[in-house]
Amino acid sequence: MRASQFFLSTLKEAPAEAELISHRLMLRAGFIRRLGSGLYTWMPLGLRVLRKVETVVREEMDRSGALEVLMPTVIPAELWQETGRWDKFGPQMLKIKDRHDRDFCYGPTHEEVISDIARREIRSYRQLPLNFYQIQTKFRDEIRPRFGVMRAREFVMKDAYSFHTNLASLEQTYAAMMDTYSRIFTRLGLKFRAVAADTGAIGGSGSHEFHVLADSGEDAIAYCPQSDYAANIELAEAVAPDTVRAAPTGALEKVATPQCTSCLEVAQLLGVPLHQVMKSLLVMANGQKPYLLLLRGDHELNEAKAGKLMDGLRLANDAEIHEWLGPVKGYLGPVGLEGRGITLIADRAAMVLSDFVCGANEAGYHLIHVNFGRDLPEPSQVADLRNVVVGDPSPDGRGVLELCRGIEVGHVFQLRTKYSEAMAISYLDEAGRSHVAEMGCYGIGVSRIVAAAIEQHYDERGICFPLAMAPFQVALIAIGINKSPLVREAAESLYETLTKAGIEVLFDDRDERVGVMLADQELIGIPTRIVVGERGLKEGLVEVQGRRDASADKLPLAQALTRVQEKLDQGRSG
Repeated sequence: MRASQFFLSTLKEAPAEAELISHRLMLRAGFIRRLGSGLYTWMPLGLRVLRKVETVVREEMDRSGALEVLMPTVIPAELWQETGRWDKFGPQMLKIKDRHDRDFCYGPTHEEVISDIARREIRSYRQLPLNFYQIQTKFRDEIRPRFGVMRAREFVMKDAYSFHTNLASLEQTYAAMMDTYSRIFTRLGLKFRAVAADTGAIGGSGSHEFHVLADSGEDAIAYCPQSDYAANIELAEAVAPDTVRAAPTGALEKVATPQCTSCLEVAQLLGVPLHQVMKSLLVMANGQKPYLLLLRGDHELNEAKAGKLMDGLRLANDAEIHEWLGPVKGYLGPVGLEGRGITLIADRAAMVLSDFVCGANEAGYHLIHVNFGRDLPEPSQVADLRNVVVGDPSPDGRGVLELCRGIEVGHVFQLRTKYSEAMAISYLDEAGRSHVAEMGCYGIGVSRIVAAAIEQHYDERGICFPLAMAPFQVALIAIGINKSPLVREAAESLYETLTKAGIEVLFDDRDERVGVMLADQELIGIPTRIVVGERGLKEGLVEVQGRRDASADKLPLAQALTRVQEKLDQGRSG
């Protein structure tokens, strides 16, 4: 492709709203252009990258035996009403009406649609297992779209759905999809990790997320360097301490703690370790019923874990705190709650504390030397309520946990019968008996992968794409092509040679300054460049340089193809 016939539209500076490096670089490189909040046009250069990702995804899905389909983006409301998700999915769903006033949504995901297909088409166990996939546009009305295509409202996704006669068959396909995803992300040149995850709004009995490892990632991942254990922090278990609660050593006492409403402020004022301060959180759940959750002051509540213990969990607002405990925001505590109708639930780590500090349920005061069983009853329930921290024991018992950041680019679920029961997907076995089918679903954020890759592969000059994702494999830069017949002849000959060899070349034949051409190629992330200039040609030489190489190799023009092929082979091997 000749640059003079292509559309390159690079920027020296990114718009002010671009926060993440991937957002800034994609705008500067001319990959995307903003249409509206969370809506982006993929420009020719960016679309080449997106199609490269789609190709790898499609090839590996086909290799796994999955069958490609293409479902409508606009979905009738009655399908979502069958599963109960029309109301439960929430404001992320864009609901629309047609001219006949019938309700539809712009598909955020397609479990209902594929389930409708399955119940119409599947009759016998002989047809199973089946795995259908599509690569298609989705829409989710994010409350605050940000980070460019990383969290856009409209995005490209690969979603797959499998159907089975039994759990063993589902588990076999689930494992195959885990392997397929690993091959996809490996081929794309990404550093990634598969982690156990919460099933969230999709539902089901188990799931794993695939994360591209990057400091800018929104998700925290807990992993054990000594084993294969890894989980999203929402799911990672905080193992119960193996220590026994010590006996009380001091008498209960109320102390003044004016204007100290955080655990850290209280710890600093009283000169006690932060973990000795009890954090008390009033939450509402199960139809406005109050619960007081207790955690160590150095630990954070994991709302996903707590939400599994009680339906409709949310933090109490100021009015609710006043109603149940009085004007004591910042000074809540578990002492003296008898008869108030508040259920006490403690985190595992909080249960081994003795002589701890907690709020006195009186503004400006805390209690010290507080002990379970003496100063307050034992909690109604003890549970894992907190986020894990660095150094916690690994749940598999084989080491301690570390934390890192990740960008979720894939998610697989064992749905079991969540949707097949709701939508009556059944098959007949060998004896003619009817059974509900088992289901799995498997998603990849295709457009998000492009941004995630940039977060992992960039430097101060721009993008450094892995070979499999680069818009072109080689940039051929001809210096002064319109002024030097020698340069034009050599560059044209080399362009023809590379193209005949099946190499994707962006031939920069523009009438631009050499600095502009070099900066553009570095910005857009092409892995290898060849510079053809009159000075070098007079010595019979051209320059070949990898995107991350510190310097260029000067070699005879006739050897350029061989050197480029060597670099491409290196890129393919990782």
